[in-house]
Amino acid sequence: MSNYKKTIGIEVHCELKTNNKIFSPALSNYGSMANTNINIIDLGYPGSLPVLNVDVVKMALKACKVLNLNVTREMHFDRKNYFYPDLPKGFQITQQATPIGREGYVEITKSDGTKKKIYIEEMHIEEDTCKSVHGEKSSLLDFNRAGVPLIEIVTKPCMESSEEAVLYLEKLRELLLYAEVSDCKIEEGSMRCDTNVSISKTEELGTKVETKNIGSITNVGVAIEYEAKRQEEILEAGGSIVPETRRFDDKTLTTVSMRVKEVGNDYRYFPEPDIPTLKLTDEFINDSTSDLSRSPDERRETYKNAGINPINIEKIIANKNISDYLERFLDINLVIASNLLLGDIASYLNKHDGDINSTHLTDTKFKDLVSRIDKKEISNHIFKEILDELMENDKTIDEILESKGLNLVSDQSEIENTIKEILAKYSDLVNQYKNGNERASKAIMGMIMKETHGSLSPQIANEVMMKLLNE
Repeated sequence: MSNYKKTIGIEVHCELKTNNKIFSPALSNYGSMANTNINIIDLGYPGSLPVLNVDVVKMALKACKVLNLNVTREMHFDRKNYFYPDLPKGFQITQQATPIGREGYVEITKSDGTKKKIYIEEMHIEEDTCKSVHGEKSSLLDFNRAGVPLIEIVTKPCMESSEEAVLYLEKLRELLLYAEVSDCKIEEGSMRCDTNVSISKTEELGTKVETKNIGSITNVGVAIEYEAKRQEEILEAGGSIVPETRRFDDKTLTTVSMRVKEVGNDYRYFPEPDIPTLKLTDEFINDSTSDLSRSPDERRETYKNAGINPINIEKIIANKNISDYLERFLDINLVIASNLLLGDIASYLNKHDGDINSTHLTDTKFKDLVSRIDKKEISNHIFKEILDELMENDKTIDEILESKGLNLVSDQSEIENTIKEILAKYSDLVNQYKNGNERASKAIMGMIMKETHGSLSPQIANEVMMKLLNE
């Protein structure tokens, strides 16, 4: 076990889900043909002036709310001056002096059950750069990304393991997804993570090394472990750590040096002269965050109290569409509802590459379905038989059952007579049960459901069968 203590800080850039860019009316969406969602403001034309998209501020305020950040009531934007091919203006508009949020936290639950707060130093709004596409002999620039709104979330150096870092990023992604401020798709670049890692044997922090270009949350953990080990080997050999920026190589699962930080960057920040100071009122802040839905943890508590098992709870939370759908039915049997949504309904949606909200499974039909299953009026077999029609047309459940001749038999005497006939037909299994083979009852039950095509309530049928077998 290493004698060195890791200290980790993380910077995360998230693209906001606005329709338009932060300072221009150009569309902000992923996957369009290169250089089609552009405007003279994005291209940095002389004389073009930025106009702040108010939706960016509203979404950033939602992020502040879910990340427990203190909102900066009076803020301005700054110019960060540097030259790079992907920066057409020669500067980036950001918030250096007055970030919109400060001093927040995200609480994680570690594998041993302990909770820890990961403290966020600040969160600021800025514009994205354009995208460089490198070929063998040249590099091309896609300006579709230039001016896409970002929030950058910077933690304090308070994490001590790769586990904590991964849990923090998973929780951060979950909170931002449920707040609907970002889709957080790392593979599309809408969530990008940089780590700062140092090691030390004392309470004094070591020399930190930054790692960029980490393409997944899992690889953040891998990069941290590799970097800590690399630094330890250098120190144990009598060397010293050089402050530098490295990149993560996902093929070799190592970090590679990009540049050494010999001196601090002088970005010559100054207030952006073309965007006035913003003063955020309580009314504006409250209006911006009033439509936030319940948090993932609030939903977990509801599901737990309803009796849903922990594995299914996490499956529901991992699928926001399913969780949002369940939010409409908190007054029904959530165990049955969740089993349906995670089981046969999920299979149907995967098979047809669909979304539950685009099917014909209306709120009324779903509530009726859950109620009937809860009352044992519809068996699992019958549900499977009618699923396609439930999802694909406007018929009521009664109309579908009638058209298929699948109404569940509920008359006690009719059920008893039917089961007596089946027991007589399979007398060899009955004799096996009576001679002490208790497993034969399961085989008999299977025959009952097969012979009746699932038209009997399994629970009632089993009760009647056991009563007759034990007479």
